[in-house]
Parts: sequence; structure tokens; C-alpha cells
Amino acid sequence: MAEKVQKKQPRVVVFTTPSCPWCNRVKAYLKQKGVVFKNVDVSRDRRAAEDMVRRTGQQGVPVVLIGSKAIVGFDKPKIDKYLGL
Repeated sequence: MAEKVQKKQPRVVVFTTPSCPWCNRVKAYLKQKGVVFKNVDVSRDRRAAEDMVRRTGQQGVPVVLIGSKAIVGFDKPKIDKYLGL
């Protein structure tokens, strides 16, 4: 009997702030889908905030980084597409 080979999940980083309701929604969505991710609080980590702005040209959160692709905001279709869900 052949086992189903699970594709390795790309690295997922979520740039957030504690006061952002959309950040909480995107994190809840990823958890619901069983996606492992690193949460980065840009209000506490200036370097990460600068990195996020450099990658996206945006200061708004959430930013979801999937592999090398950055998604600004909570965009379920793009998140699902880039994760192959």
C-alpha cells in the first residue's frame, strides 16, 4: 500500500502587531489549516519591520511571507494558492 507523500511546507513568516485584528485572523486561519509559521511582532522588532517594508514597500500588517512570496493583508485565495491548499 503506497503512502501519501506530504509535500514539504514552504517557510511561512507572519509579520504582525498586537493591536491588529486582521493579524489575529490570519494567524487563526493558518492554525486552522495546520500551517506551521513564525510570528514576528514588528512593533517590537524594528529590524523585522524594516525587512518587511523592504520586501513589500508596505508598512501595513499583516504581511504573510510564504517562501519568497509576500502577501499584504489577509488574502485567503493567495495564501491557499502559495501553500497549495
